Order: sequence, then structure tokens, then C-alpha cells
Amino acid sequence: MVTIRAQGLAVRLGRHPAVSGVDLDLGPGQLVGIIGPNGAGKSTLIRAMLGLAKRESGTVLIDGLDSERLSRRAIARRVAYLPQGQTLHWPLAVERLVALGRMPHLGPLSRLSAQDEAQVDAALKRADVLHLKGRVATELSGGERARVLLARALAVGAPALIADEPLAALDPGHQIDVMDLLKAEARAGSLVVTVLHDLSMAARYCDRLVLMDRGALVADGAPLDVLTQARLARVYGISACIQSHGDWPLILPTGRVKD
Repeated sequence: MVTIRAQGLAVRLGRHPAVSGVDLDLGPGQLVGIIGPNGAGKSTLIRAMLGLAKRESGTVLIDGLDSERLSRRAIARRVAYLPQGQTLHWPLAVERLVALGRMPHLGPLSRLSAQDEAQVDAALKRADVLHLKGRVATELSGGERARVLLARALAVGAPALIADEPLAALDPGHQIDVMDLLKAEARAGSLVVTVLHDLSMAARYCDRLVLMDRGALVADGAPLDVLTQARLARVYGISACIQSHGDWPLILPTGRVKD
């Protein structure tokens, strides 16, 4: 099981402070949603935790080890990563694209083992794209491609998964499928962290929400403790109707807050 701890984490992109002094402890068995308006620093935060964005100050510990002292392969074996908005340039078959998720476990010039192939098929099935085997990935729809890329992350078989906006380009039914899958991964003991914009999905599925604004962590806790009327007004600049549908919270933005 994987733990990730950020302490005083700060990242500067050019002259812009993108992440400012964030402290965050993440552990197994949680589905953690990172939310906030555009430009809040959500993607930069997770990239910095993975060593993909150079930190200006602070530390990131993965299983108690400084991430800067871990190799890319060592991090990838611990934490699978699904970036947002990936562009596919090579006309690979779907199953070959998903098989790239096994790369952290393979040596130079190694071939996929029967176990690797089984991991690929299992990932295709979990992401509901097994029927796309044999298709060329560059010829898929945006939603199909997004689910295939999720399958590639699942194929890693890492005990943690970080997914940046995994619901983008998906229809409502597949959004529910993906969130059900992420929830199941967390319930099975994985650490799952996802960047989300849909506040109702975040409130319904996540065990914990981390709210970012202008690079700072402004709230961290249970969804309905984080998503208050006052915070939505201050951080997003919106008014919202917060209701319950059975056990499910619904967050419906109703308008812009006027100064």
C-alpha cells in the first residue's frame, strides 16, 4: 500500500507561483478528489507529487522516501498516472497501447509475459473497452480513447492511481462507470486521487475532497464539509443549491455571485 505526503510543497511556473506551501497526507483505501477552479494548481500539484513538475521548495515522500531520490520507474511501479488531455500520435492497436502500462515492470527488450497479457486484458475489461481490442487507438472517439487510456493506467497494477480529469469527454453513463471503478479501486485498498470539475460527482463518490484556489489548499475534509455555500461563493464565485437525493448530495450551481 502506498502513502504520499507533501510538506510545504511549492511550485513556480515561470514567474507564476502555481502551488504555494501545500501540506497533504494521502493514504490507502481512500478516493480523494482534488477540486478547484481553472488555474487553481490542481494538475501542477499532482505532477509535483509525482516528480513531473520541479518543486521550488518543500518535500514529497512516497512510502516515506523522498520522490526526488526515486527513479521514474520506481515511482511508476507505485503510482499509476493518467494525465489529462493526452494526444495519440501513433496508430497502435488498443491492446498494444494498454500494454504500455506494463513498461515499469519490464526490462530492456523484454517481451510481455502471460501474466502481463492477463493484466492487460483485466484492465481492458475493468475500463469497459475489452470490445475495442483490435481497433486502432487513433481511430476511436474521444470517449473511447479516454477509457482506453484509463485502461493503460490500470494495467500498471500499481497500488495507487492518480487520474487527472478522467471524466472529460465521457457521456454521463460512462462518467458513472468510471467513478464506480475508481471507488471500487479505493475500496479494494488502493489510494486513488482524481482531479474533478463536476462537484456533484465529487461529493457523491469521494471520501475526501481537497479544495485548491490560486495555488493554495483552502479546505480538506469530507465532501459536504468542504462544499459549503460560503466556500463555493469565495472560491468559484458562484451561488449553488446544495441538496440530497437519498444518500447522494447534489451540487447545482445557480449563478454568479455579484460583487
